[in-house]
Amino acid sequence: MTALSVCTASSHGPGVPPEGARRSSIGRNSSRLQAQKGSVVLVDNRILARECLRSSLAAHPAPWDVVACSTIEEWQNEADRHPPLAAVLLHVGSANITDSHMEELIRQAIRISASAPLIILADRDDVVQIVNALDYGVRGYIPSSVSVEVCVEAINLALAGGVFVPASTVFAMREVINSDPTHDQRLTEMFTPRQIQVAEAIWQGKPNKIIAYELNMCESTVKVHIRNIMQKLKATNRTEAAYKVSALFTSNGVDFL
Repeated sequence: MTALSVCTASSHGPGVPPEGARRSSIGRNSSRLQAQKGSVVLVDNRILARECLRSSLAAHPAPWDVVACSTIEEWQNEADRHPPLAAVLLHVGSANITDSHMEELIRQAIRISASAPLIILADRDDVVQIVNALDYGVRGYIPSSVSVEVCVEAINLALAGGVFVPASTVFAMREVINSDPTHDQRLTEMFTPRQIQVAEAIWQGKPNKIIAYELNMCESTVKVHIRNIMQKLKATNRTEAAYKVSALFTSNGVDFL
């Protein structure tokens, strides 16, 4: 932004403001810039990770200040000491956001943030997780696999009224749209009952260890089932498989419990 100053004639020469006027102008301009800034609140209970991300975000020129807190309540207690809330970054780690406590946390953050966008930071980037987040009213979903530069742009996009999702999600959705619709007719014949159970778990975003525990099978067996499911769905990765399972099973009238 170009600084504005009033130039007056003086003993310093024409067009050169006196030192006092220059300081006064800079002070007014600095105050105006500070007033225009908002607070992007980073909520993460991991101290080291929180401070590292705060420092990385703060190193990028942006019209907002980064405030790091361990909980939403902590931000509420010190909100008066910072510029008005512009956006909230909520780190959920590898948690399933459909779990009742996580869903309540997200909805609480949305209520508190009011008109300010809520953006999720997560270690998972499966399609179902992202779609559920958007259903809650989240304005962005940033997986830990992206760079800090992408994170900054995602925040700016949310502040401008847009919604950020990873490119992998868009590609997975495109694959489903372009898939052969005749697959629906053969869907229930494609999978064994055990594969249907594993497919449901993939759709819910559960890791292999959890699937093995809940279905009482070896983790190596789970990997075999997942490989077979991906082959049958012609999916190139787990994210694409999850989205295809969701779309194809729903369209075929199969309800997941």
